[in-house]
Amino acid sequence: MSRRIATESDLRRVSRRELIKLLPIGLAGALLFKQPQRWLLKKGLTLSDAVSQLAFRRGSMTSEFRNSEVTPFEKFPYNFWDVADPEIDLDAWTLTVGGLVRRPGDYRLAGLQKLPKQEQNTRHVCVEGWDVIGNFGGTRLADVLSMVGADTSARYLYFECGDHYYQSIDMESALHSQTLACWAMYGRPLDRGHGAPLRRL
Repeated sequence: MSRRIATESDLRRVSRRELIKLLPIGLAGALLFKQPQRWLLKKGLTLSDAVSQLAFRRGSMTSEFRNSEVTPFEKFPYNFWDVADPEIDLDAWTLTVGGLVRRPGDYRLAGLQKLPKQEQNTRHVCVEGWDVIGNFGGTRLADVLSMVGADTSARYLYFECGDHYYQSIDMESALHSQTLACWAMYGRPLDRGHGAPLRRL
């Protein structure tokens, strides 16, 4: 039986192969510890923000569609509201505004509805993976921010819903002319399943 002495090149090749095999285990191990988790999350968010900044154009408009292209209301999906409905008293509901604004406080829906109304047929893309073209009505979020005296040099807006779901968006997106404080769909008030009485769109 012949024997071959491993060369330095062979050893390097084996070492690289073993390192590649161990890489997923190393990454999984890193995710078990808080410090690497925080570092990876911070780097990921920084990269995501940078890409969003490059892609976003304030004057760029999303596509709007003809009425004939709008998905029928009864085919517009609900987002599991039937098992997560916080049962808010819609008659007593107010929008609580705080932070870097000159006029913080609680705002009733009727007050928001006095602002100029905008209606648009746009594509709604859900984080659950589906999308439909819908008809939405409300007031521009920029008009709401103006009404409460928001400091638009702030970088982000934070929203918290009645069921404690929360989200944030950057100020440039909030000021875009197609970003709505939406209180109507298909010419009627939002129902509970679609985020009544108010949702950001």
